[in-house]
This record gives sequence, structure tokens and C-alpha cells, in this order.
Amino acid sequence: MSNELIQIETPFQFSEENQREFDKLIQRYPVKEAAMLPALHLAQKQAGYISPAVMEHVAELLELPVMKVKDVVTFYPMFFEEPVGKYVIRVCYTLPCALRDCKLVLEHIKQKFDIDVASETDLAKGTTPDGKFTLLKSECLASCDVAPVVMVNDDLYKNLTPEKMDEILDGLE
Repeated sequence: MSNELIQIETPFQFSEENQREFDKLIQRYPVKEAAMLPALHLAQKQAGYISPAVMEHVAELLELPVMKVKDVVTFYPMFFEEPVGKYVIRVCYTLPCALRDCKLVLEHIKQKFDIDVASETDLAKGTTPDGKFTLLKSECLASCDVAPVVMVNDDLYKNLTPEKMDEILDGLE
């Protein structure tokens, strides 16, 4: 007899409100598959991340193979396959931001929360123990003229310093 722990995932379904949102969303597209990105965003907003059960549910709703949904989830960096913090902090680390001291901002956040930068294969190392914040390095956030920039969830912050970053992070609930 094996001592392996078998983990059974609970099936995912949209909440009533999100199902209504999905139903409205699907009407905007001539082909169901075209609604995949917004459907995945909606699912991740509800579940916190895209688990295999979420992929199965979205695939079923869009009448697609699960592998097609998985391909999209693994391609785009805005989708997570494991839990992340309530606030995902993306520090732009490409050349224009690097020239404007994004490293100071990144190091300040790491010290403030005593965490490392998460990687695609280990999001937990960049997530605070209370699950409130996850820290990521990001490719270009398309705001080079106001570098350095950081995106917290869907909000972009510009011309940052460690002090400005503290004001932003301290203001989050």
C-alpha cells in the first residue's frame, strides 16, 4: 500500500454573477473560441488562478479541447497556474526602466516584504506568507517614457522611487 497523498480537485464553475457575465461576453464574438482570453480573465478573477478544473470548465463552455485552453494559459504571462497574492506586483526590468533605477524599486520591495522575485516555476518564493503580495519581474510594460514603472494587478504606476512605491503599497488593503 502506497503512502502517496492523492489530491482530488474540486470541479470549478462560474458563480451565478460570473456565469451571467460570461453569457453576455460570449454574445460579442462570432466564434466561441474568440472569447477565450476574457473568459480566462473572468475565471482567474473568481478562482485566483487557473487550475486544471478551471481549464476544463472554460474548455467545456467554449466547446474546445482542454489542451487548447492549456496552450493559451501557458503562453500568456498574465495567467497563473498556481496561487498568487491578492496583489501581483510586476516590476518592469527592461532597458529603459533599468536605466532609470528599476533595480532600486525591485530591491526595496523585496526587502519590505522579505521575499524573493517569483519565477514561472516557483510563484510561492515571491509571495508573502499572508498571501497578500506576489512579486514578479516583467518584460516591457509599454511605458518607457515614464520609467521606472510597476503594475499592481491592472494599475500602472510611473516614475517610481522606493518612497513612492511605499505610498502605493501601504495604501493597498
